[in-house]
Amino acid sequence: MRLLPLLALLLFAAPARADSIVVFAAASLKTALDEVAAGFTEATGHQIAASYAGSSGLARQILHGAPADVFLSANTAWMDELEAAGALAPGTRSDLLGNGLVLVAHGDATPLDLTDPDALSHRLGTGHLAMGLVEAVPAGIYGKAALETLGLWEGVRPQVAQSDNVRAALALVATGAAPLGIVYASDAIAETRVSVVAHFPEASHPPITYPVAIVEGHDTPAARALLDHLRSPDARAIFEAQGFRWLGG
Repeated sequence: MRLLPLLALLLFAAPARADSIVVFAAASLKTALDEVAAGFTEATGHQIAASYAGSSGLARQILHGAPADVFLSANTAWMDELEAAGALAPGTRSDLLGNGLVLVAHGDATPLDLTDPDALSHRLGTGHLAMGLVEAVPAGIYGKAALETLGLWEGVRPQVAQSDNVRAALALVATGAAPLGIVYASDAIAETRVSVVAHFPEASHPPITYPVAIVEGHDTPAARALLDHLRSPDARAIFEAQGFRWLGG
């Protein structure tokens, strides 16, 4: 009988079981989310397995049964599609972050006036304008909308080089393969080989919003803990340092 108190003590003293959480996240979140995930693992012991890609491709994978626990999208449309399909755990969706849209150039470059109808095409010359897929990737969708609003789309459309995600578009500019690209403000902070030459007016494109949610069937205590951490002051400081706007979730 003396063993029972000792056994109970050992059970209560045992650490909580550490879980692995699979996170599907928009490519633009990589730099900030990697840092946030490291802090979460240190605080909880839970490991994060993150997959970064275009929001459209990730959403389609989830719809086809990919084993994601948490999804962070770079726009609300793809999260809306998952919610309509019953692919999100009820009550877990919220808007976490916002972002801005910028025009970047390789290396150091002088500012470009987006109100000048000829400035963008002149700066491009015979080069390409790097963008995410304009019909699927959120950054590409926002970028096309901004160019259309400013009356610039038709003039540059033949020179647009489309990429599977915004970080791939950023890489084209960073390596000099494209002289200019349209990316998020946070991407420009994450990549030292590019410079911002113009900011697109917020009114020129739909609001850039990053919703987060737990995937249906994966609403576990560990996933809930991650959502709480993403909304924490520590996470907020990291996201804001990387150029995101805090919406709070």
